[in-house]
Amino acid sequence: MLSISRRRSGQAVATLLAFDGLLHLYWTTGLTWPASDDRALSLAVLGSEVPFTPPVLLPLATLLFTAAAAVWGRARGRGGRRAQRLLGLVTLAVAVGLLVRGLAGLVWACGVGDGAGPAFYWLNLLLYTPVCLSFGVAAARLAGGGAVPLPSTS
Repeated sequence: MLSISRRRSGQAVATLLAFDGLLHLYWTTGLTWPASDDRALSLAVLGSEVPFTPPVLLPLATLLFTAAAAVWGRARGRGGRRAQRLLGLVTLAVAVGLLVRGLAGLVWACGVGDGAGPAFYWLNLLLYTPVCLSFGVAAARLAGGGAVPLPSTS
């Protein structure tokens, strides 16, 4: 059975993904908070200039909400064995993505390949990288939990 701490950490990862999805939906409206314009937002969030337009943001939001639902289902032990295997694979993909982003953030924090300016540097160093690494470890733990015991039918 999943331990309370693994369940809660899985729920935390799912919440983070859903919150990120909500941010992407917010940006599809054309609003750029917390930045002053699209360019500043792109540089602060991504470290490079990328369009913050609905055709780019809506698929990302959909992916984030889908991943959040899968991680939530894995954390709650929902579905049968097959469902848990699928949810475990999606959770593993989330873990890999977060850990790769976290490791890239460490490289950027050392000044390699980062010409985006001070906003991205500090956000990467103090927020993005630690969040990605810690939530990536939590997702990996959840994904690698093996089969979740199912209730007895007898």
